[in-house]
Amino acid sequence: MEPLAFKLRSPLFWSRRPNSESVMLRLPTVGRALAGAAKGSLAPSNTARISVRAASNMVEVFVDGKPVEVEPGTTVLQACEKVGVQIPRFCYHERLSVAGNCRMCLVEIEKAPKPVAACAMPVMKGWNILTNSEKTRKAREGVMEFLLANHPLDCPICDQGGECDLQDQSMQFGSDRSRFTEGKRAVEDKNIGPLIKTIMTRCIQCTRCVRFASEIAGVEDLGTTGRGNNLQIGTYVEKMFMSELSGNVIDVCPVGALTSKPYAFTARPWETRKTESIDVLDAVGSNIIVSTRGGEVMRVMPRLNEDVNEEWISDKTRFAYDGLKRQRLTQPMVKDDSGQLTATTWEDALTRVAGALQSVQGSEVAAIAGGMADAEALVSLKDLLNRLNSENLCTEEVFPMAGAGTDLRSNYLLNSRIAGIEDCDLLLLVGTNPRYEAPLFNARIRKSWLHNELRVAMVGHNVDLSYTYDHLGEDTAVLKELANGTHPFCQVLSAAKRPVVVVGSSALQRDDGAAILSTVSTIAQNARTSSGVEEGWKVLNVLHRVASQVAALDLGYKAGVDAIRKNPPKVLFLLGADDGCITRADLPKDSLIIYQGHHGDTGAPMADIILPGAAYTEKMPYVNTERREPAPGARHISGGEPGPHNLTPLVPQHSKGRYMTAGSFLSDGQVVKTITEGAAPCTVYSFRNQKRFIVNRIKRRALWLPGVIIRWADGFLLLYSITHASTTGGPTTPRNSSARPNKVLYSVAAPPNCLITARTWQFEEARQRGQEG
Repeated sequence: MEPLAFKLRSPLFWSRRPNSESVMLRLPTVGRALAGAAKGSLAPSNTARISVRAASNMVEVFVDGKPVEVEPGTTVLQACEKVGVQIPRFCYHERLSVAGNCRMCLVEIEKAPKPVAACAMPVMKGWNILTNSEKTRKAREGVMEFLLANHPLDCPICDQGGECDLQDQSMQFGSDRSRFTEGKRAVEDKNIGPLIKTIMTRCIQCTRCVRFASEIAGVEDLGTTGRGNNLQIGTYVEKMFMSELSGNVIDVCPVGALTSKPYAFTARPWETRKTESIDVLDAVGSNIIVSTRGGEVMRVMPRLNEDVNEEWISDKTRFAYDGLKRQRLTQPMVKDDSGQLTATTWEDALTRVAGALQSVQGSEVAAIAGGMADAEALVSLKDLLNRLNSENLCTEEVFPMAGAGTDLRSNYLLNSRIAGIEDCDLLLLVGTNPRYEAPLFNARIRKSWLHNELRVAMVGHNVDLSYTYDHLGEDTAVLKELANGTHPFCQVLSAAKRPVVVVGSSALQRDDGAAILSTVSTIAQNARTSSGVEEGWKVLNVLHRVASQVAALDLGYKAGVDAIRKNPPKVLFLLGADDGCITRADLPKDSLIIYQGHHGDTGAPMADIILPGAAYTEKMPYVNTERREPAPGARHISGGEPGPHNLTPLVPQHSKGRYMTAGSFLSDGQVVKTITEGAAPCTVYSFRNQKRFIVNRIKRRALWLPGVIIRWADGFLLLYSITHASTTGGPTTPRNSSARPNKVLYSVAAPPNCLITARTWQFEEARQRGQEG
């Protein structure tokens, strides 16, 4: 069977380890030689000629008789997918170099003596590619027969079941029988760490994991040993896969050889509900998919976003979900006379909070927002303190406020954008370790360094960043020399066409952080003027470490808690503030501390009142370090016009769906709004884009909170404090109770400046689905 001849024509090379007879197959770290991308943009399957550029430099080929014009260098596989023809593949991945060793993509070229590997063969003018000929079908069936010869029948117990490429392609392109009757080989499993489970008997040697490790992650931990039937993938010596991106090999593996250890034997893909969300464990804002079953997070997977994280996520993002259900705050708690925290009802907790806030004004009340607070909660907290005439809104993360530190948004944003790193030719890192602080941003830098010959320089500690760089020094004297133009590296900055300077927020937390920011700004301005940077190109960038910092600075929060230490308040509201930025010793003994969050860390034990909140997988929206631009027509939660301190949260960085874990808690924004009504009634919030969601929650009694009544008026959600009900029925009456009346008359307290001046109004229960109360 000549078409089934298995020949390695891929750019592989062999290297022998010293003092060993074993051979390690290494894949070179080469750039992508392919033009375009085949995934996700299939053209319609018709006979019309498809053209993507001027025909002067295009190559015309035919796919099963259909003409198509492609760029020179386009592979046969990409040309086929332009006309909507699916080509099976295992080793090919559009973000990795071409290996061409699985041979599943064999296709027939008219008048060619034998099939060719579609993933590695560039097209030539006039070729007629036959993807469904008899020769092509026999070649695919033969390759699949070889792959299944030693593959175990583990599908019923394999975690890849239901989303396995080998399952799908064997059904579509394989034969219905096998001619191999010999025993299957077995391969010893490798121990590469606590996160990735290996069942190497299932491995088909596609080398995707090897190429990912060496090209994307930048570690040379994985390789192949042996040859022929003895070929195995492993670490050669017993060691762990040491990478912050190691979990992505679970996604790139086309079979069940590499799976998630925490997810093993917990759920099947078709049993889970997929929810699009945003990772908040760093400031990159990686797009993720949260798989849940029965309100419990089963796993976290990446979601494609070319401008942020492409299709990768960090190990912290992927595996940190197991802490969401452990040591969770699920009930409101208050301190009793003995100083012990005891569980209580929402009514009691909110009444205590509202009473405490009604007795303070101005500097007597303050709030600190934590690093994982969502934008909606930040806006609600700002509204609450503004109604109490207080400007003491602070963040845990420190940022220089002196001068124009936060007055200009360009002083605290990643202005060049994450994807813009691929367009620059020189990168200067100041006081940051992106591999630790923002692994996906570091992967972008490595990608540009690998394929675009990006030159990288560093001022700070000498760390391993998975790529080479010029280490200029560690102290601020180097920055002053760069700003004055006396450092030798200034000539390199002047010669760059698109320089980028990135300063880490960790360096700005020092006592001389304001001076560092000013010096780095001078370096960026000098680079702009001396190198003739094109108009619109941003040089200065700030890389934040926490998810809420940009949104908080946009809203006018003060960075750091120095103002609170200098003027301790009587009431302190902690919105998920858990990094120990302030302690009981910094406050008067009679101060009241209110903590709202989903886990009790350092903030909850010192609190007098605890209000359980929602975790990041259960709320939205967030704004990342580059502050993604708002969608057209997006409305502001605060109901105001766009401005420097009016955040537009309806941006691409948001979660489309939310779910609730078991427990008695609401989202942070809902709780703060309820507190606002208790302390200062009749605050107006605009929910035009979420009207149907809110109405449905009202019908299910999900938004009925003690002492609060809700009414729709011209698209606005109005919340009133209830002072009297003229009948015994009402929102808290059980749904099936016959004693509940159809109409309930409430007396509500409305201040003179309220939008609706009527003191009483009727609420008619909506009994039919689709009606609004």
